Amino acid sequence: MANGWSIIIGLAVIIAFSLLSWFLAPKGENQTVWRSTLILSAWACYIMWAITFLAQWHPLIAPTRTDLRRDMYEHRKLV
Repeated sequence: MANGWSIIIGLAVIIAFSLLSWFLAPKGENQTVWRSTLILSAWACYIMWAITFLAQWHPLIAPTRTDLRRDMYEHRKLV
């Protein structure tokens, strides 16, 4: 089961990957392209994963109850 540490662990992995990408990028005229591509792609994936994870962990819309009486349900819809 995922918990709050998943965000921190994922962040640590992305930081480590970014550092490795910075120092181990192939040398040459395309070094900046390699660094930018690897680092920006990793961070974009992490941000999308974190948004999805947090949206499922703390949803903005609460589930509706189905065990209410009919008259109470109609009253709830008006409010």
